[in-house]
Amino acid sequence: MYPTVVTLKKGEGRTVKAGGMWIYDNEIASVKGDFKNGDLVTVEDFDGYFMGYGFINIQSKIRVRLMTRKKGQAIDEAFLKKRVQDAWEYRKATGDVGCCRLIFGEADFLPGLVVDKFSDVLVAESLTLGIDRLKPAILALVKKVLAQDGIQIRGIYERSDAKVRLQEGMERVKGFIGEPFDTKVEIEENGVRYLVDVENGQKTGFFLDQKYNRRAVQRLCRDKKVLDCFTHTGSFALNAAVAGAKSVLGVDASELGIRQAQENARLNGVEDRVDFQCADVFELLPELEKRGETYDVVILDPPAFTKSRNSVRNAVKGYREINLRGMKLVKDGGFLATCSCSHFMDPELFAKTIHEAARSAHRRLRQVEFRTQASDHPILWAADASYYLKFYIFQVCCER
Repeated sequence: MYPTVVTLKKGEGRTVKAGGMWIYDNEIASVKGDFKNGDLVTVEDFDGYFMGYGFINIQSKIRVRLMTRKKGQAIDEAFLKKRVQDAWEYRKATGDVGCCRLIFGEADFLPGLVVDKFSDVLVAESLTLGIDRLKPAILALVKKVLAQDGIQIRGIYERSDAKVRLQEGMERVKGFIGEPFDTKVEIEENGVRYLVDVENGQKTGFFLDQKYNRRAVQRLCRDKKVLDCFTHTGSFALNAAVAGAKSVLGVDASELGIRQAQENARLNGVEDRVDFQCADVFELLPELEKRGETYDVVILDPPAFTKSRNSVRNAVKGYREINLRGMKLVKDGGFLATCSCSHFMDPELFAKTIHEAARSAHRRLRQVEFRTQASDHPILWAADASYYLKFYIFQVCCER
C-alpha cells in the first residue's frame, strides 16, 4: 500500500504489539524506500509480519506514529471521516457535548491532533508533521459531521503553539483557520458560565478534563469556607461558589488568569462571595498558616510540575510540599481535593507522595474517592501518555 517499509529490530516494538501507536527510533532496524518526513509508510516486524501504516519523521524520537493496523487500508477521506464520526459518537454516548474534547490524539486514533469544542467554536492543536498535513481535511470533516446533528460551527482557531512541535521540525503557529471571529467564547459547564479566551488562554483556552471533578467538589462546598489553589480562570472556585459556598478564596500567579476569573465571577453573579488573589501559592500557604487561617475545603489543582522523566524528582518535592501545606489548612473533618496532571507522575508515585505529605503534616486521610480525566479525554490502554490526570478527594482528620 505504502512503498517505504520500516522494519523493526527483533524483539522490539513491544509497545505497538501491546496496542500502542508509537515506534521509537531505537526500535528500527531499517527503512527501505524513498520518503519525506510526514509521509505514510508500511511497518513490518523483523520477520516481515505486517504491523500497520503510519507517519514517519526522522526528526522525532517517536519515529513512526501508527494510523491503522488494517492491511490494505487507504488513509483517505472515507477513512478520516470514519475516525471523526467514531470520535463524535463516543462523546455523545459518554458525556456532555456542549463543550468537550472532540478529538484526543492517539486515544481517538488520530495521533498528534487535539480538537476542543467550545459551544459553536472549535480549537485545534496539531503536534505532529504527518497529521498536520491532514489537518485541513479532518477539520472540514469535523464541521460536516457536527452539521449532520444540526450543530453549526461558526469558527476555528488554531493553537499549535506548543514547544513540542519543534521536536517534529515544525514551527509554532496560532491563528484563525478560516474567517476571524470573537475569540472570547461563552460556555456553560456544570451550571457555571465562563468566558473562554481561545486566543490567549492556556493550551486550547480552558481545561475541559476536570469537568466532572469540578462537579464532584460542588457537593462538599455548600455553606463552607473554601480555598482554591492554582485557580487559573476560577473554575473550581466558581463551582464552589455556585454550589453555595459561604466564602471562596481563589489564588493564582497569573494576573491574566485572575482577571479572567474575576470576569467569570461577575458573569455568574457570585463576585460577593469569591475573592481572587494574584500570588505565588507556595509563598501564600505558609503565610495563611501563620495567620491561623483554616478552611472547610482546600483544592489543589497545580500545573504539571514535570513534563519529562528527568525532572520527576524535583516534581515530587513540589507535590509533597503543596499537599503538606494544603493539609495543614484544612479544618479537622474538612476535605482536601488534590490532583496531578503530569503523565510522568504515575498513580503509584502520586499516592506515595500524598502519603508522605500526610505523615509530615501529622494528618490522617480518609479517601472519599479517586477520579481521573473526563470521559471526553479517553484513556487508551497501551498508550500511556493518554492517562495523565489523577484526582483524589480526602477527608482530613487531625486530632483522632
